[in-house]
Amino acid sequence: MSDTIYKVILTDDDEDDRMLFSEALEEISLQTSLSLFKHGQELLDYLFQPNVELPNLIFLDINMPKVNGIQCLTEIRSNPKLKDLFIAMYSTSSSEKDIEDSYLKGANIYINKPSCFTKLCEMVEKTLKINWVIHTSNLNKETFIFRI
Repeated sequence: MSDTIYKVILTDDDEDDRMLFSEALEEISLQTSLSLFKHGQELLDYLFQPNVELPNLIFLDINMPKVNGIQCLTEIRSNPKLKDLFIAMYSTSSSEKDIEDSYLKGANIYINKPSCFTKLCEMVEKTLKINWVIHTSNLNKETFIFRI
């Protein structure tokens, strides 16, 4: 087993979704460290701290109060220190507008929240195993949407 610990952030206003995501990380074969935030403003406040340890991957819900996922994505991409973070939009929305906005604003992947725990575990593990350098270098609308 690898000694790599994947630093993961989930920003989601739904408490049940945060709990299930956390449980899914405990089930997979990768070592992870998870930070949870309830909305985009909490995430931005954390990321904009001067000596923050940046994550390997951020899972970002779209529909949240205060600062939604698209607004948060825009803020992250406009900050030179944060612009290269890998960001997975993670939403129940299948709206073409949400997918298009996420793609155009610079998300690395779009994931619909799985409907069962087994698929959630599978999605989390597969997403963490993506070679992000290769994935983003070949990014197009087909590779942008994650399918299990």
